[in-house]
Amino acid sequence: MRQHADEEILDRAAALFARHGFAGTSVQQVADAVGLSKAGLLHHFPSKDALHTAVTAQADRLADQVLAAGARLPEGLERDRATVEVLVDIALAHPGLVALLLSPTGEEPAPECALSAGDAAVRAFGLVPGEMPADPTRTVRVLGALGALAVLSLSATELDAVTTWRPLVVATCLDALGHGRTTDPTRSPEMEA
Repeated sequence: MRQHADEEILDRAAALFARHGFAGTSVQQVADAVGLSKAGLLHHFPSKDALHTAVTAQADRLADQVLAAGARLPEGLERDRATVEVLVDIALAHPGLVALLLSPTGEEPAPECALSAGDAAVRAFGLVPGEMPADPTRTVRVLGALGALAVLSLSATELDAVTTWRPLVVATCLDALGHGRTTDPTRSPEMEA
């Protein structure tokens, strides 16, 4: 129960950091967002800096999950599918963190979690962050898939359509990666028979 409460606090804090920047977000705003008193929030995280550190640590843990998803698979459809599945699940479960990773808060330097999570997502697809390969096709496809995933996962959460949209988001990301689909992602194999 406490872990779930802490995860909700971290996700709401990440969303507020995305909207207002770290300096522009108060402990009271985070407390209000999760329905706690300021003292109640400080029971979970003793300071705004501790909250920021926890958001960054959570982003690092999630980045490790992304990297591990396809690490043992050879390059290709199955590796991309495993990576997309993990990314979609993380994005749908942590919309505040996705918002933070995408936010142009104007803070310099960029939030540490944005750098580590963004690099992990790119590396998970076999690319080297900041390096332009001779053929940019894969880079453009990966960045397109990540952009689609971010926008669609935030929209699915906002519209309370996570369950309905999940297979569509996965299919869209795989399409962007160049793995065209042959079946309707909303239909189970049993329905097709």
